[in-house]
Amino acid sequence: MSDIITKAVEALSEKIDGFTAGVAKFVIEGEGAIVVDADGVRAADDAADVTLTADLETFQGMMEGDVNPTAAFMQGKLSIDGDMGLAMQLGSALS
Repeated sequence: MSDIITKAVEALSEKIDGFTAGVAKFVIEGEGAIVVDADGVRAADDAADVTLTADLETFQGMMEGDVNPTAAFMQGKLSIDGDMGLAMQLGSALS
């Protein structure tokens, strides 16, 4: 597992605690994937209800609070595949 994914798992764990609404996957282009579900946050590429894909810069910005997930989606910096309702819940949790 890369250092970037390890740090991303830590950052997401701090922001999203006890997410039980479903299974979400964050894909950081060129780095790997992270799954968030009722079991916690972990590096994995499991099947998910929603997959959010962004480059490293956008993902870091969302973790640091500098990039609004909804704005990133509207600007084409974040793509979403799957359950949009779940994605919106995640966006709220990250803001």
